[in-house]
Amino acid sequence: MTELRISGLTKSYDGGTPVLDGLGLTVPGGALAAVLGPSGCGKTTLLRIIAGFLRADAGTVEVAGRTVEGPGTHVAPERRRIGIVPQEGALFPHLSVARNVAFGLPGKDRGERRRRTEEMLGLVGLAGYGDRMPHELSGGQQQRVALARALAPRPELVLLDEPFNALDSALRTEVRADVRAALRATGATAVLVTHDQQEALSTADLVAVVRNGTVAQCGTPQEVYRHPADLWVAGFVGEAVTLPGTARDGAAVTALGRIPVTAPSGNGGAVNGAREGTVLLRPEQLRLTEAADAETLGTVLDVSYFGHDAMVTVVVEGLDSPVDVRVAGPVTVRPGERTGIGVTGEAALHG
Repeated sequence: MTELRISGLTKSYDGGTPVLDGLGLTVPGGALAAVLGPSGCGKTTLLRIIAGFLRADAGTVEVAGRTVEGPGTHVAPERRRIGIVPQEGALFPHLSVARNVAFGLPGKDRGERRRRTEEMLGLVGLAGYGDRMPHELSGGQQQRVALARALAPRPELVLLDEPFNALDSALRTEVRADVRAALRATGATAVLVTHDQQEALSTADLVAVVRNGTVAQCGTPQEVYRHPADLWVAGFVGEAVTLPGTARDGAAVTALGRIPVTAPSGNGGAVNGAREGTVLLRPEQLRLTEAADAETLGTVLDVSYFGHDAMVTVVVEGLDSPVDVRVAGPVTVRPGERTGIGVTGEAALHG
């Protein structure tokens, strides 16, 4: 399987502030990595350098052990054996679905091109669609065709440039699952560029959070969510509840009571000695309890219902900001009511 290795990648435009600033990233063979970050953090520049559309100022890009970008080296895009799935499919409107998929198979005999095209359309769930034109397909079907076209030449690496942005929420979830299944079926190594946290966490094997042109943290979705490297990463990848606390003997005293704490970034070590810091929790670690039996009380400020769960915002005495509690199932509290709050699991102590 193909490994992608990026080291010390730097790029600026017109001599200005670097868009990429010594970025490093390794994607194991067969893995799907999500490059996640806010607008302007360097995601698109990174993708274009990997693809060969831009030259790096410094650093190297290796695909399957072959340097395609580095000092004195710039392999042309068409010679990198990299497939690209752009935003909104970008299919050729004058070509049929089959001819779109076969476009990347020059030099093959007609029979081989037909077999490979049919194989790829079957893989993405579009068997029998070869004679249709792109305008006859839904947005999700067009994205599947774009993936089939990218996979047809058996690339060493597949790049996906925010390919689900134009789809509605329900279709986006379905197409993401289909794309992930197709990539796994071929064993392809892939990089998905996205600013959608849910998309990154639910789709990728590896999540690289990019901030100001560097990788702030890289790990499995669970590692990045449960053990963020710092408070910025914590807040970017999901809702975060932060509290001031004083830690001693592996627990922190906070406005929500005494909470077990560990060091951040998945170190897993106990926090020894007395120290002050910021305690990080996720909303699902908080629970509402009966006010009469609670050690910690609060007043419900707002309830946001999402169907599968709800977010209850609670004002707690001693805290400058309200806390969010994620509640599964029916919500029995209303704004203005008193409620108890409890905490489950461990928190991370930052600072």
